[in-house]
Amino acid sequence: MVSEAYKQRIAGLREQIEAALSCSVAGRLWPVSLQSAVEYSLLAGGKRLRPVLVLLANEVCGGHMGAALPAACAIEMIHTYSLIHDDLPAMDNDDYRRGRLTNHKVYGEASAILAGDALLTLAFEMLSQAELSAGIRAELMRILAVAAGGGGMVGGQVLDLEAERGGGLSLASQGSGLASDKSGTAGVAANGAKNGCGVAEVADSGQWPEPAAGMAAGLTIPGNSEIAGVVSSRKVTASVEDLNRIHRMKTGALIAASLEMGAVTAGAGCEQRAELVRYGHCIGLAFQIADDVLDITGDAAKLGKTPGRDVDLGKLTYPALLGLESSRERAKELVREACGALKCFGEERRWLEELAGFIVERDH
Repeated sequence: MVSEAYKQRIAGLREQIEAALSCSVAGRLWPVSLQSAVEYSLLAGGKRLRPVLVLLANEVCGGHMGAALPAACAIEMIHTYSLIHDDLPAMDNDDYRRGRLTNHKVYGEASAILAGDALLTLAFEMLSQAELSAGIRAELMRILAVAAGGGGMVGGQVLDLEAERGGGLSLASQGSGLASDKSGTAGVAANGAKNGCGVAEVADSGQWPEPAAGMAAGLTIPGNSEIAGVVSSRKVTASVEDLNRIHRMKTGALIAASLEMGAVTAGAGCEQRAELVRYGHCIGLAFQIADDVLDITGDAAKLGKTPGRDVDLGKLTYPALLGLESSRERAKELVREACGALKCFGEERRWLEELAGFIVERDH
């Protein structure tokens, strides 16, 4: 269980983030309808995991919150835009997000798409105007662009949709930045060398077991009859490593980028950046596993969205491949690995350690 001190600390950071996000969209010379649609999703609350990670990484590297807040806002804008687009009928077709109707259900599909577009571009405007050196601003924009783009979050979403719709996972053999599955910030094996720290070489060290014999052919999962029927109704050839690859890109890339951006705003060195990226990829996978489990076991009122959607859509998930209990155990193992990456930091690492624990203990 996380401590009361941790809860108060995170609540304080969220207050700072909420205030900064509100200021960031106030007084924009935008059409009123666009302003309303953007604020509806951006200011809807939520865990604020990614901006909190920016601030905690900045702190553990000895930085100042004021320097990190623009980066925290920028990454939350990217995350919110991705949620708006993910919920669209062409994607996951969800009706609820953060406890209320999804953006397109309130404003229509066209306005929802444009609200997401506005948030995507506003994120880079925020970074370009931050009161930081030109070099740091450029590095922050590079990290965010790589993590959010085709070799990161967007590419991961493409692979997720392909897996959901029964297709094979199609990774470009050249130019994708995915020649190796051991990239630190997902998708930067080719581009990451430009950052001077070699963060692209940081590997996710977790060794995932392959599915039991016969599972790849039909995914018959003893003890998981509530989900086996859906996934065994089609031939799934993907392995656990395929799923790891999807979520290192779709989820892990932005979480790892949050930590690296926080470190950059504090002027951190290469070792600190690399270890925070390692931590980020471990908790990113743990977070996704917890989400997959909660989609089966969670309560709609606490989740703020409809549970069971992954099963309804036939999505490739960790419980579908490993079973519920093995998935939970792997998430805990990843948390231990994440905390091991923090050994080079001082006492302030305790907040990141508790946050990692919260990821697998949460009920929403």
